[in-house]
Amino acid sequence: MIIFGIDPGYAIVGWGCVRYERGRFLPLDFGAVLTPAGMDFSRRLELIYDELTALFVRFQPDALSVEKLYFKNNQKTAIDVAEARGVILLAAQKQRLPLFEYTPLQVKSAVTGYGKAEKPQVMEMTRRLLGLREVPKPDDTADALALTICHGQMGGTALKRRLVSGR
Repeated sequence: MIIFGIDPGYAIVGWGCVRYERGRFLPLDFGAVLTPAGMDFSRRLELIYDELTALFVRFQPDALSVEKLYFKNNQKTAIDVAEARGVILLAAQKQRLPLFEYTPLQVKSAVTGYGKAEKPQVMEMTRRLLGLREVPKPDDTADALALTICHGQMGGTALKRRLVSGR
């Protein structure tokens, strides 16, 4: 199974693509879609859509794993990220990719076994599980790869069956 993970954003959209077979993860590629701060916001959204669409066509993933959004502080940032996330979901829908959403707690639990793990712990376990020399940069890319691991770990579980069936 090829799993594509995305950490939503509008300045940086982290992405990662892994093959998951027989309980093992093989990283295929990873990176980030970067949009310049001075660029018109609607153009930034178009750039995110175009680059992710090209990646979906290139890798032909079987599943898309995306982080559910939550915000505590900045409402302006929350709205902008939500708009970028909408564009990400549209790109996935246009490619008919099955979408799976996970909370940060679910990702931490799946990757480290502990839902309150700190970010460095999650990043290090992501590196280890994928057999990488270094933690991918930027952090958004490592987060996207953690999302692929989360989906792979959920595969075949009762939770995944419920997510797929909508019950």
